[in-house]
Amino acid sequence: MTTVAEITGAVKRLPKKDLARFRKWFADYDAALWDRQLAADAAAGKLDALLREAQRDHRADRTKAV
Repeated sequence: MTTVAEITGAVKRLPKKDLARFRKWFADYDAALWDRQLAADAAAGKLDALLREAQRDHRADRTKAV
């Protein structure tokens, strides 16, 4: 199994071009994980209270367009 220390060392040794490619890959990978977690939380109802609060604030005219 690869450890975080080994990965860190490998990343530090990457040439600039490869580091840029890795950085983009990791950002895309991390964003996809975040999207899946957010979708799972929404499907499980974990965001329902926040939605209700936002709807109450909007109905009470406590929101503004951006």
